[in-house]
Amino acid sequence: MTGSTATKSKARIYRDLLESGEFIVSPGVYDGYSALLAQDAGFKTAATSGAAIANALLGMEDVGVLGLSENVAHCRNIARAVDIPLTCDADTGYGNPVNVYFTTQLFEEAGVAGINIEDQVSPKRCGHMPGKEVVPAEEMAKKIEAACLARRDDAFVIVARTDSLAMEGIEGAMARVRLYAEAGADMIFPDAVRSEDDIARIVEAAGVPVTVNMGFGIRERPTSPLVPIPRLKALGVRRISLPRMLPAAAIKGMKEALRIMREVADTGVPANRPDLLVSIDEIWSLMGFDGIRALEEKLLVTSALEAKYGARRGD
Repeated sequence: MTGSTATKSKARIYRDLLESGEFIVSPGVYDGYSALLAQDAGFKTAATSGAAIANALLGMEDVGVLGLSENVAHCRNIARAVDIPLTCDADTGYGNPVNVYFTTQLFEEAGVAGINIEDQVSPKRCGHMPGKEVVPAEEMAKKIEAACLARRDDAFVIVARTDSLAMEGIEGAMARVRLYAEAGADMIFPDAVRSEDDIARIVEAAGVPVTVNMGFGIRERPTSPLVPIPRLKALGVRRISLPRMLPAAAIKGMKEALRIMREVADTGVPANRPDLLVSIDEIWSLMGFDGIRALEEKLLVTSALEAKYGARRGD
């Protein structure tokens, strides 16, 4: 980071963006590749998807098996890979309000800009699955209070997610949203919204910024409508997250590459498909290999450089 942002924490950068009134689009990321690609594409923030991390790391569905230490360690690596601020999915906070206190500190120490905490019963599950249950609203409010108390940087953003629409309807969700905002939530996240009317009523009830899960982003799904960004702005939404877009795109690309490679293996006929695969130079560029070479030029003695690469360039 350069210029005026050099001395700011990523939490402060994110908080300033949130307070600026600018509409925020946060692609859901789950590893170094996806985070760096989101940054290179010009997005100012990214957000981890707990479902995508559980899917990618464990090879299983998002049903509350991913643990706190696994999640924090993975998010730390993603956060350090990029310059843009990253918010992370802390699931239910991994216990009661006391657990949430320490969960919040661990994520903040990992260098992320904020966390989502949801009001599901543990073990939780993906917010778009059937079979969800929610804790009493007062218990969730105490979790939010604990998260706010635990953070060391007041800029660290606490996002309160409610999964209550499916069980308690819009009136119940609105009551929870008001309580969560009063407890100190910086942003409200109603998951699995069913309609524009749901969104409008949540925005009205919240009194703080509202973020909406747009899922696949560029593909419809049955559990939430795919609402255009101009319409979301008009409804008062401040941010969207896209937790399923990049994992779904990666899965589709990998399936196609594997299908073609299976044909190559079966037929013996080679395939050259640069339309499906980036080059090794593009991978090296994304991972910052030029920066590594520059550090080697600066820090390694001449004999070490020559042992690696032969005569130095220009010699």
